[in-house]
Amino acid sequence: MFPYIHFDGICAEAMPFYAGVFGASDLQMMRYNQAPSTEGPGGASDRVMHSQMTAMGSTLMASDYPPGMGAPQSGMSIMLAPATVAEAKRLYDALADGGAIIHAFGPTFFSPGFGMVKDRFGTHWIVGAAAA
Repeated sequence: MFPYIHFDGICAEAMPFYAGVFGASDLQMMRYNQAPSTEGPGGASDRVMHSQMTAMGSTLMASDYPPGMGAPQSGMSIMLAPATVAEAKRLYDALADGGAIIHAFGPTFFSPGFGMVKDRFGTHWIVGAAAA
């Protein structure tokens, strides 16, 4: 399974940010107006029709909703499980910058470093360092 994030017109800003946070160098983006046919829900929009990158041994994909299609609320979070507390804290801090802290980063009974944030793009992240 691969996480697929939907945005309402900010995918072109969010995905390069995530690529920087996770050190991904293979980010690809295609806009609706670059498709072989601009007929369909996206039309000739410059919103992102599909993007993807490889990060932390997985593929992260995202797109914008087509213009005029309201973005529904999502009940999803993306879980990150870095090997060290230092890397978990780095990821947590980067994703929390400009966002909202849901659960402050710190040790728990199940992880030596755990926290939850909603980033500045509205994506929910759970960061939990692997238990020793």
